[in-house]
Amino acid sequence: MRLRLVPEQTNFDFFYYARYTFGASCIAMVLSLIVWLAVGLNFGIDFQGGTTIRTESVQPVDVGAYRQAIAPLGLGDVSITEVFDPSFDDDQNVAMIRIQAQEGQESVSAETVLAVEEALQAVDPSITFPAVESVGPKVSGELIQSAIIAVLVALLAIMVYVWLRFEWQFAVGAVAALFHDVLLTIGIFAAFQIRFDLATIAALLTIVGYSINDTVVIFDRVRENLIKFKTMPLRDVMNLSVNETLSRTIMTSGTTLIALIALLILGGDVIRGFVFAITFGVIVGTYSTVYVAKNIVLMLGTKRDWSKPDAGAGTQFGNADT
Repeated sequence: MRLRLVPEQTNFDFFYYARYTFGASCIAMVLSLIVWLAVGLNFGIDFQGGTTIRTESVQPVDVGAYRQAIAPLGLGDVSITEVFDPSFDDDQNVAMIRIQAQEGQESVSAETVLAVEEALQAVDPSITFPAVESVGPKVSGELIQSAIIAVLVALLAIMVYVWLRFEWQFAVGAVAALFHDVLLTIGIFAAFQIRFDLATIAALLTIVGYSINDTVVIFDRVRENLIKFKTMPLRDVMNLSVNETLSRTIMTSGTTLIALIALLILGGDVIRGFVFAITFGVIVGTYSTVYVAKNIVLMLGTKRDWSKPDAGAGTQFGNADT
C-alpha cells in the first residue's frame, strides 16, 4: 500500500489566475528590491570585518556557556562554532569565536579581546587562546564582491545550459524564476534583519540549484508533451505537464521541508539563518517554477515540432536525450 499525497491523475488549472500570480510575483520582487536598498542587509562578520579568536580547552566546548559569558560585553554579532578535526587529541577541544568589528574600528581592540578572554576563563579556567586574527573592511569588501559574482555566474551558467537543452524562451523563464527566488530571499533577510553571511550565500546557491532542478524536470515533460500533442494549445500542454509531475514535486519538496523544519527548530542559532534561507527558498522555488517560469514561456511562446530544429529555436540540441 503506497502513500499518495495527490491522486494519480489531477486536472488543476494552474494558469487560471496566471495574471494575478505573475503580478503578485512582480510586486514582491519590486518590494524586496526596495527593502534591500532602503533598509540594507544585516551583514555578519564575514562581510563587516572583525576578529576571530581560537580557543582550546581540555574540557568539552559549551557553546551556550561561552555565549552567555560574552553576552554582557555587548559586542553585537558574535559567532561561536566548535571545530572538529580527526587529528585532535581527546583532551583537545577547539572553538572559533568571531566578533564583529565595533563601530569606528577596523577590528576588535586589544582591550575587548582581553575582556572576552577573561569572561571565557571564568567559565573554563583551562581555556587557552592560541590564535587571534582580524579581518579588515577591505577583505570583507572583496568577499561581498566574490559572493555577488558567484551568484551571477551560477545564474548565467544555468541560463546557457537550459538554452542548449531546450530553447531560449525556456532559458529566460528559468533564469527569471531563479532571480525571483534569490531576490525574494534577500528581501526577507533585509526586512527581518536576519544575519547575512557567507553561509547565506551558500544557501542562495543551494536554492538556485534546487529550484532549477524542479524547473528542468517540468520543462522536460513540457517538451515531451509538445511532441506528443501537436495540436493541443500551449497553455493546456503546460497545465498537463505540471499536473503529471505534481506528485513528484510535492514529494520532493515535502520531504526536503521536513528535514529543514527540524533543523530550523532544533539546529540552534549557528545554522538558523542558513536553514531559514533554504527553507524559504524551497517554498518560493516550487512556486516560481509554475507561476513564474511557465508564465514567461507561455507569454513568449515556443515551437511545436521539436524534431525539426530551426533558426529561431535557440539551439540545435533541442531534441537531445535526457
